[in-house]
Amino acid sequence: MFLSLAAVLFALSLLTWVKAWNTVVWKAAIIAGEFGHYLGLVTLVLTCVIVAYGAVAVGEGQPYWRVGVVAAVLALAATGLFLSPLAFAMRVGQSLPAKWETAFGTKPSAGKVIDLQRMWVPVPVTSPVAVQTHEFTPNDAAEPLELDFYATDKPDAPVVIVVHGGGWDSGDRGQLAEFNHWLAGEGYNVAAISYRLAPRYPWPAQREDTQQAIDWLQGNAAKLRIDATRLVLMGRSAGAQIAAAVAYGAPDAAVRGVVGLYGVYDLNFVWSISRPDDVLNSTKLMNQYLGGAPTTANQAAYDSASAQGLVRRGETPPTLLMHGTVDNLCWVKHSQRLADRLEAAEIPHAYVELPWAVHAFDFNLTGPGGQLTTYAVREFLAAVTKR
Repeated sequence: MFLSLAAVLFALSLLTWVKAWNTVVWKAAIIAGEFGHYLGLVTLVLTCVIVAYGAVAVGEGQPYWRVGVVAAVLALAATGLFLSPLAFAMRVGQSLPAKWETAFGTKPSAGKVIDLQRMWVPVPVTSPVAVQTHEFTPNDAAEPLELDFYATDKPDAPVVIVVHGGGWDSGDRGQLAEFNHWLAGEGYNVAAISYRLAPRYPWPAQREDTQQAIDWLQGNAAKLRIDATRLVLMGRSAGAQIAAAVAYGAPDAAVRGVVGLYGVYDLNFVWSISRPDDVLNSTKLMNQYLGGAPTTANQAAYDSASAQGLVRRGETPPTLLMHGTVDNLCWVKHSQRLADRLEAAEIPHAYVELPWAVHAFDFNLTGPGGQLTTYAVREFLAAVTKR
């Protein structure tokens, strides 16, 4: 029994280092990476129990101790692997204050990057705020769209416009709502928007919908008590592509910054590496979203959807990019390439790479990925939305 349990936990712990090969394994990897500090305690206790039983077995001359040694080694190794994200997060966190000062010329707040007490004894990140739902499309729109508005208690505060993920053909604005409540608690209004989905609505419908949400917020600024001259676009996965393409493609002084979490930013590059047998069947997703391979007929769609090619010195807004090294749904190379392009164009930006992390590493806000994300987003917003 001990050997089987230790083997299962060891296999799970390997997902902090090994890329997931399907979506089921990916979800298990989120548990291993962002809740692994709890599992590490379980495996540590298991190791102690196995050693104790082994000592008794040796004393009684039973052969169990040989199996126990194997089980103890597996459990102890799993402990180290489960705790490795915490160690990585602390190391990454140590570099962030200096990174912020270099990138944005501002000193970050004095708060901890990684709060161990909050990680081990989690408490609600913030108190929930009231959520208002508004339709932001015209009355005669073929498909009315809504946004959820999380109002902070501070008047005339900036707005973070959150664009959800889901491979462009799924997902909804209710994703990771806890993060939106946290942002409101930090003094930012949040507008989590809907957009039309592929394949029924290919690009640029998503750009049009996001721009329409921006226009609606600006037109209703007084009623919502927001500062519509201080907007930040934030997206996860597919939403990161949309947010960056909108902000980079039509620079607007009101859009102070872009936050992209585990996104893709060069659709031409995405097509070049897409395969029907990869985790997401990305060839199918690209066909749905952009109408097939980049050709003369739809090259303009690929180019307008690709933030990588829309970077302009002196025009592109400051950007925060975060990505997990072992993300097998969206390759970390996508964020690395955009960070390099921003660096070449001298655009203020910060790129934070999480060595253990997979897609959706911010799922647990008190976990290693969640705490790095809340710190990075907090400091980025403070830097780019200051008056």
